[in-house]
Amino acid sequence: RRSLGIGMETGDIGPGLCCASFNQDSTSLAVGTKTGYRLFSVTSVDKLDCIHESTETPDVYIVERLFSSSLVVVVSESMPRRMNVYHFKKGTEICNYSYSNNILAVRLNRQMNVCLCSLIESIYIHNIKDMKLLKTLLNTPSNPSGLCALSINHSNSFLAYPGSDTIGEIIVYDANNLSTVTMIPAHDSPLAAITFSASGTKLASASERGTVIRVFSIPEGLRLFEFRRGMKRYVNISSLSFSPDAQFLCASSNTETLHIFKLKQHSPSGEEDAPSWSAYVGKMFTAASSYLPAQVSGMMSQDRAFATVRLQMAGQKNVCTLATIQKLPRLLVASSDGQLFIYNIDPQDGGECTLVQKHRLFGSNKDWEETEKCELTEPPQACQSYAATVAIPTSGPVTATLTGYSEDGGAKKGEVIPEHEFAAGPVCLDDETEFPPGKNKQTKKLQLNSV
Repeated sequence: RRSLGIGMETGDIGPGLCCASFNQDSTSLAVGTKTGYRLFSVTSVDKLDCIHESTETPDVYIVERLFSSSLVVVVSESMPRRMNVYHFKKGTEICNYSYSNNILAVRLNRQMNVCLCSLIESIYIHNIKDMKLLKTLLNTPSNPSGLCALSINHSNSFLAYPGSDTIGEIIVYDANNLSTVTMIPAHDSPLAAITFSASGTKLASASERGTVIRVFSIPEGLRLFEFRRGMKRYVNISSLSFSPDAQFLCASSNTETLHIFKLKQHSPSGEEDAPSWSAYVGKMFTAASSYLPAQVSGMMSQDRAFATVRLQMAGQKNVCTLATIQKLPRLLVASSDGQLFIYNIDPQDGGECTLVQKHRLFGSNKDWEETEKCELTEPPQACQSYAATVAIPTSGPVTATLTGYSEDGGAKKGEVIPEHEFAAGPVCLDDETEFPPGKNKQTKKLQLNSV
């Protein structure tokens, strides 16, 4: 969610860690703990700043920050049916919503707040400007892991979620127009991970087998790329994340190896910009595919990893993201044992990525300052976009207004919160001054009952 955030199941966590998620532009890391939650700034390699820590709510298993704003959504094990929305810099609660079933996932962009609940298989779509309920998607397939993805591009507010609990179907839903766009038959086995590119025009997916990762065009649903993570064993892919320009895609799993795939760019003449030996061999296999069994030729045509990382731990759940930090392309990995790893990537030649820094997510401020430092290597050569470490500018708010409430999510279920003032148009939450301030310290408690 990009985001990309992945919760960590209780059985997999390390001491005190319940979940971890990067915000939408990978400038912040949020972790839920047994004592509350913490927000870190990840805009520097050598220093990890804890910008906020809350101990008011214990056992936080969902924490999502909206870009670099002061809005944070929190769900705890003590109240798994209640979603709390906080202005963390002011230390105030904006509002909270209670549902009739446990909350499995929350996804945010600048216009939408998507909350996925269990048992009755329902998805709730809110307008983040005033937290009105816009739509309730009922009778969605069983989704115990809370798998869903929301495009961070608010003009392309696409929502993706499993369309089946037996095969890897993906439903793509237009959260702006409140209508289903397409169904993508992505995999033969159930889905394990899905994520959108920053523009919302690409969607990556992996199944429970974890051997093949596919990328589709949105909203058409056409297959663009197919990557093979491995052939010898099935793995549990826990995280997928595009680079800001969607030229690279990283995938992490419960193994010690993390893979980065390159989405090949083609010149106007149709030839690849940088021919390689692997590309030459790939063309040979393509030419011979008509003589090979379909399964074999399909495997041979799948691209392998462009770059890899050998993690220092195995068997632990983790979440990864690709970001530009201090003008260089980086890979960030937050692990369930409470560590953040930062790697350098060579965007030209790929290969093995180099660990440049490791930070601890627990302990006192002194512990954070005494994180283990690794010797920096020469910076990778630059190429275009993410590879050239050109930051993607944040787009301004759109002027189009959202459509009205659906029949199953009217004003009775999502009232305007009278204690707060809201802007006439979509709100861009870049800092605490841009979120509508409250008129008093009271907050509206809204109860959402299942349809």
